Amino acid sequence: MHRPSYAEPILSWYAEHARDLPWRRPDASPWAVLVSEIMLQQTPVSRVLPAYEAWLTRWPTPAALAAEPPGEAVRAWGRLGYPRRALNLHASARAIVERHDGQVPSAHDDLRALPGVGAYTAAAVASFAYRQRHAVLDTNVRRVLARMVTGVEYPPKTQTAAEVRLAESLLPEAAETAATWGVAVMELGALVCTARTPRCADCPVTASCAWRLAGKPAYDGPARKGQTYAGTDRQCRGRLLAVLRHASGPVERAALDDAWDDVRQRERALSSLIEDGLIDPLDDGRFALPR
Repeated sequence: MHRPSYAEPILSWYAEHARDLPWRRPDASPWAVLVSEIMLQQTPVSRVLPAYEAWLTRWPTPAALAAEPPGEAVRAWGRLGYPRRALNLHASARAIVERHDGQVPSAHDDLRALPGVGAYTAAAVASFAYRQRHAVLDTNVRRVLARMVTGVEYPPKTQTAAEVRLAESLLPEAAETAATWGVAVMELGALVCTARTPRCADCPVTASCAWRLAGKPAYDGPARKGQTYAGTDRQCRGRLLAVLRHASGPVERAALDDAWDDVRQRERALSSLIEDGLIDPLDDGRFALPR
């Protein structure tokens, strides 16, 4: 069956409607792109922007970050959430210095080998920083392709090989155009083809969208549960870590005890933070950020 042409209308839409984000600017270094991609995992742009600017002001190169203790990366991460990303970024900076002379590698396999860099991030950095031809599949892209081509409201919960094949089949031949295509589809999903309230009237491919043409059939897969935060172990971990981030040095256990009332939950969260390498227990009974 003949497949409609999606590239031209989406690329034209992107040229007119793309947000001016610092990691998309021509002067953004590969390091800046890597930092942005790690920060943007499960975190909205509005929260990332100030942290990103502060991070690159302090650590404009991998070598600058690698020279600091990992605890400083955790401290600077602030309230972005999922703070293991800060440790991974610090470990990546050290690996870049040790293996690649301080330059973020351009080869997909070398990027994939960096700590905490998965298939998506490696493809994104190779594509957006080095203008290579890779299928970049984040949540927004997967949702756009699911609706636009396969006619379903949401993609599978876990990425499938069929999704990768579909994304690769839609890539424009020219690497430069393919790199722009990747970010254009991502932007379409972020601004128009959103998860809950898609603005189909504003979509550049609404006339050929399989989901719209099918009458927008409702999602019939497993229930999609929203994430909760209040009262969770994740919130407790955040409270404990905040005590250390705001301290000028190691803290007494009493300071952590004051941060969360539920003793069992607090101890469970503290143990998980220690296991994740985000908190160091000291021999004198105090606790510190990793050194």
